[in-house]
Amino acid sequence: MTDLLHLFAQNPLEPTFRPSMDRPTDAAPAPLRWVEGVQGAVRMGHDGSGFSFDCEGPRHTAWLSPHALADRLVTNAEWLHFMEDGGYRRPELWLSDGWAWVRDNAIQAPLYWRVGDSCDWNQFGLNGLRQLEMSAPVCHVSYYEAEAFARWAGARLPTEAEWESAADEPDSTQGLLLDATRVMRPRPAEGRGRIRQLFGDVWQWTGSAFLPYPGFRASPGAIGEYNGKFMSGQFVLKGGSCVTPRGHTRASYRNFFYPHQRWQFTGVRLAKDL
Repeated sequence: MTDLLHLFAQNPLEPTFRPSMDRPTDAAPAPLRWVEGVQGAVRMGHDGSGFSFDCEGPRHTAWLSPHALADRLVTNAEWLHFMEDGGYRRPELWLSDGWAWVRDNAIQAPLYWRVGDSCDWNQFGLNGLRQLEMSAPVCHVSYYEAEAFARWAGARLPTEAEWESAADEPDSTQGLLLDATRVMRPRPAEGRGRIRQLFGDVWQWTGSAFLPYPGFRASPGAIGEYNGKFMSGQFVLKGGSCVTPRGHTRASYRNFFYPHQRWQFTGVRLAKDL
């Protein structure tokens, strides 16, 4: 689905994979709340029950300093505020490589955002070109963009261990995944859970580099050519997206991409130190 969207987006006819039967909501997003995270020593990585990829282990202990996570994902409306405040024009918000990427590629908005006839923003998706849904999670942003937004918001991106410890909470509600509905786009946060949208909707950038866990050893033979070969220059994403099958995401799952890439369904959850 991700590749299909990317290919359709290059087509000047803007083909639609599947039309939507609903209309985007223009309701304002609920105010963001901060949820205090677990502190101290935590266990992370796959626990050995069921299938996992090699990079998800070994299970090990990580230390968490006092912190909090946002109870929901960053929305399109909030991203517009970032843009209107000069977010893509202010070098002080960006990592050095990120600012070079913005200038070299004339980046002005998330991928697939397009200005409409009335100068309002639309978004191209698997359901074609639609009015931007303000309360839906922002999608198709790079690590560079996510990091710059977090800096602008006076926050930061969560670490992989912080995110995974939150996902182990019993009341972490499921988000929108591929097999849950025919809607293949991120949707606004629903319900009143302590922390929402941890799984599904969009992959969430973390501030953690994709590196081996303590004790990791590549397997012998062809399997050893798998994830361990890519542990260089990439960042971890967690949680799955609206086009991720339910069986292909779990708290320990480690997706990873280079910091400039944004064709995947990638979004942002904020964190901060306490």
